[in-house]
Amino acid sequence: MSKKWLSILAALTLATALLAGCGQNSSGSGSSAPAKKVVLKFAAQADSTPATKALIKAYNAQSKKYKVVWTQMTNDSAQMHDQLLTSLSSGSSEYDIISMDVVWAGEFAGGGYLQPLDSQLVKSSLTKDQFNQGSMISGNYQGKQYTLPFFPDVGLLYFRKDIVSSADAAKLTSGQYTYQDLGKLAAKYAGQKGTKYGLVYQSKQYEGLTVNLTEFSKSYKDTKTGLQTMHQFTTAKWAPNNLLNYTEAETATSFTQGASVFARNWPYQYGMIKTGGNGIKLKTGQVGIAPLPNGGSVGGWLLGINKNSKNAAGAWDFIKYVSGKSGQKILSTKGGYLPGYNALLKDQSVLKSNPLLSMPGFQKALATTIARPVSPKYNKVSDTIQIAAHKYLSSGTGLDSAVKTIQTAAGK
Repeated sequence: MSKKWLSILAALTLATALLAGCGQNSSGSGSSAPAKKVVLKFAAQADSTPATKALIKAYNAQSKKYKVVWTQMTNDSAQMHDQLLTSLSSGSSEYDIISMDVVWAGEFAGGGYLQPLDSQLVKSSLTKDQFNQGSMISGNYQGKQYTLPFFPDVGLLYFRKDIVSSADAAKLTSGQYTYQDLGKLAAKYAGQKGTKYGLVYQSKQYEGLTVNLTEFSKSYKDTKTGLQTMHQFTTAKWAPNNLLNYTEAETATSFTQGASVFARNWPYQYGMIKTGGNGIKLKTGQVGIAPLPNGGSVGGWLLGINKNSKNAAGAWDFIKYVSGKSGQKILSTKGGYLPGYNALLKDQSVLKSNPLLSMPGFQKALATTIARPVSPKYNKVSDTIQIAAHKYLSSGTGLDSAVKTIQTAAGK
């Protein structure tokens, strides 16, 4: 064989070896390097518990395709709202998944900033009734579902178990009672064991009044009766003279210091009693929990996908995980949050993590939540409701005018 052919053969051999080497990774195993995960940006408020951090860590560990990075927002909800709105309204894709207060969902959906989730729910074989009812209603705008629950909150009726008879307590816990029944019980028990008042709740002209009227009026299905009942309670002998100035703080102070028999408030009030502290006279053994007559207004937070996200499929994968059994269990057991996935209300590890969850009255309350009006102009709607309701409650006049104004604002 000539030197020329020997040179050609050597060159071909070297080229073949080089090509073979290119098909191997640095370890020489021949397998391709693992694909780099797609980064998903999650805009959510700071968390004083380890729950959100644990949640994201667990998701990232089980996901082969996506990695979630948490952009911690302020815990000032007004500032967070404005920051998110500025980003979303500019068409930015800086966030893929958004945490939002329940009353922002209608505004963000109405503004065209969120992606509907209906088709994803169907493809994932998920149904709306698997999740907290009030949370789902809060995120439903014009017949489309835009959110799933991050963690819900719910209005509750607290009562003095050491004062109320066992028969009356059983009726309250079942939820089979009316506001008129509650008024009678307030009159019946006020003054016993050092109490001064029957029932206290939020009636000042602020968001809490919208929340309470939502409950008294059966989500504005009967606004007239709701307002009339609230006025009856405002002027009742068992009511504090300044009830129209009550917020959550005054309500909690009145009940935890033993001044009232009944109180409408959020779950955090139970935590105050459990923890104890200056001025808190009650022990958890003295406290009963019941659902409100028409259901408790839902609070808490929701999750949605930025309409301009470049990673919508990944955003859905994360939301599905967080709002589903695995994610909600982490939030409940690591942070004490209420589960928005209904099946967990019977999960023993979740029940063990939060004493409230094992109470029949609380479980009933969480299963019968209702939502405030869903509107792209919620702040204006709520302001209108507050002003009209407080004006009537303060004077007792102008009922029909107040009803008309409130019904129109609520879209009823």
